Amino acid sequence: MKLTNIQLGAVTLRVSDLNTMQAFYKEIIGMDVLDTRDGYVTLGTETTRLVILHEVKGVRPNPRTAGLFHMAILLPDRIELGRILRHLIEQRIEVGQGDHLVSEAFYLSDPEGNGIELYADRPREQWEYEANGHVKMSTDPVEYESMLEAASDRPFTGLPSGTTMGHVHFKVRSLEAAKLFYQNRLGFTVTTDSYPGALFLAADGYHHHIGTNVWARPSAPMGEEAGLEAWTLLVDAATNRELGGTTADWSLTDDDGITVNIKSVD
Repeated sequence: MKLTNIQLGAVTLRVSDLNTMQAFYKEIIGMDVLDTRDGYVTLGTETTRLVILHEVKGVRPNPRTAGLFHMAILLPDRIELGRILRHLIEQRIEVGQGDHLVSEAFYLSDPEGNGIELYADRPREQWEYEANGHVKMSTDPVEYESMLEAASDRPFTGLPSGTTMGHVHFKVRSLEAAKLFYQNRLGFTVTTDSYPGALFLAADGYHHHIGTNVWARPSAPMGEEAGLEAWTLLVDAATNRELGGTTADWSLTDDDGITVNIKSVD
C-alpha cells in the first residue's frame, strides 16, 4: 500500500527527571502543559499534542542502542521560526543549523540529551527534484539574520497554533531493515537517499516524515532506557484497516525496538 492522508502525533519520551524536563519544554521550547496524570505530562499548543513525558526514575540513556536521533517540530512559517530563534539566543541556548533547501532548521538537545529540530518549510513550489523524482536536500548555512529581522517586532510568547510534529528521525542499525519496515510495512515512500548513511521517507508528497541513519552505528535495539518510548502516526479509518488495525489505537514495533502508536482520527 501507499500511505496517504496522515499526520504525525505526539512523541513520548521516557525521562528520569520529570520536573526538569517539563520546565525545559515549557520555558525554552514554549509548550503548554495540556495534561498531567500518573507520571505522564503532555505538552504542546492549545490545539496539538506534541510531546509526552513519561517519568521512570533511574533510567539513563544508552548511546549503543537504536532510538531517537531527533524529533522535528514544524513551525507555521519563517517568521515564527525567527521568533523562537531569538528566544533561544536570549536564553543562551546553543543551537546547530541547516538550510535543507526544502526547509530551514535549528537543532538543540533537551536536558536528557534528546535531539530536537525546530524548522519551517519553504513553499512546496520552491522545492526541486532529482531526475529520479527524489526531492533535492542539502545541509547549508541558514541565512538567519533576515529571519531575526523579520521577527524583530514580535517577541516570543510560546509555540503558536499551527505548530505540528513535522517528522521524526531515528538512529537505526540497518537502512535495509528500516526501508522494509517504513516502506513495505507502513507504506511510506522513499523521498531521498542522497545522504550517505541515511534514508528519508514520506507520505502525501512531503519531503520526509521519517528519517533514518546509521551514523552513530548503534549495536543493539532499544530497551527500557531513557529516550524515545514511542512516536505516533495519525491515520483515517480506511488507512488504519489497510495497515491491519482491528482497533482505533494499536502499535507496531520495528526491528530496532522503535514503537509507533497508530491512531485512527476519524
